[in-house]
Amino acid sequence: MNLSRYRLPMPWHMLLGRSKVRRTARGVPPNHHDQRSKMSATTDLIDREIAAYRARNLDEFLSFYSADAVIRDGDGNIVVGGALEMREYYGSLFRSSPDLRLEIPRRIEFGEYVIDEEIVDGINVEGFPSQLRAAVVYRVKDSKISQLTFLM
Repeated sequence: MNLSRYRLPMPWHMLLGRSKVRRTARGVPPNHHDQRSKMSATTDLIDREIAAYRARNLDEFLSFYSADAVIRDGDGNIVVGGALEMREYYGSLFRSSPDLRLEIPRRIEFGEYVIDEEIVDGINVEGFPSQLRAAVVYRVKDSKISQLTFLM
């Protein structure tokens, strides 16, 4: 059935009494499908952690993690556990990888979890490829990252 020949006498929202469309501060209707407009404290924390990673600022980077934070692989095995091991692991990475870059093409936020698709390039650590692509699951508790899981 072709409905294109049927026309309403006025826009549908006027028929329903909805002639006023809420607008944002920029004067445009909000895009409820744009996830970037839904910034939360959790994603803000992860964004600041990633900025410190990109700057290779070890002290600032570690400040976003709880003292007993763990990094797990996809099988649930602890790869790095606690502040001292994280300092050694990321300190070595930041010192040996001056061209380290990180891109995040996609992100999902679900409660205390943030799941990023991450592409890391410029890794210069023995035993690791120079580029990695992974899904990274962050768990945030009490305004600190308590767990990080790499799915590669």
